[in-house]
Amino acid sequence: MDFRRIDTVLLDLDGTLLDLAFDNDIWLERVPHAWAARHGVAPEDALRLLTPRFAAVEGKLEWYCIDYWSRELGIPVAGLHREAAARIAWLPGARELLVALRGLGKRLVLLTNAHPETLAIKDEATGVRGFFDAAWSSHAFGAPKEDPRFWQRVRAVEVFDPARSLFVDDSLAVLRAARAAGIAEVVAVRRPDSSRQRRHHDEFPAVDRVADLLPAIACDAGMGTDTGAAAATG
Repeated sequence: MDFRRIDTVLLDLDGTLLDLAFDNDIWLERVPHAWAARHGVAPEDALRLLTPRFAAVEGKLEWYCIDYWSRELGIPVAGLHREAAARIAWLPGARELLVALRGLGKRLVLLTNAHPETLAIKDEATGVRGFFDAAWSSHAFGAPKEDPRFWQRVRAVEVFDPARSLFVDDSLAVLRAARAAGIAEVVAVRRPDSSRQRRHHDEFPAVDRVADLLPAIACDAGMGTDTGAAAATG
């Protein structure tokens, strides 16, 4: 990848910069256990009973909304996030990537489906928003990143040239939406959860972790960021 051809870097949060192991623990362990305790069912049965309810809104804004799930399940989902906040962690090399991109003078924009309160909890733990020029939750636009309306609405408030932008995410549906929105460079993350096996992303250029982009950044930093030179050398 030639970073001299990129002005704006759009980055996902969970599974791209932060370890998705935290979110999987919340939704596959802590939420089912809390729901089981409230409703008097065995913990081992709770996830089986909840899975169809999760699947019914997958890919919709409700899927990512902790207010929605607190109402639906009758448990304090934000509280479960805060109780487990010590488990929030960067993926290896993610901070170094952000520092390196800043060193190249790129505009950095965080685009996440995380609910604003979830984003706030993760920011308290990591300071992630401080690395960005702008940070947007899809809840501000009334549509998740999988939805074309998200990309239309974010363009209304965040000025960038899709032809000179890079987007990195771990979700296939989101990556497809970004490509359909005209983002020139779309890269998939294969290991969003450090505790699980890598995913396969044959449809897009892919890296195990965003840190794998660092050599290309170092190369472009060594050659300079002049776009005219980039065009001349191809």
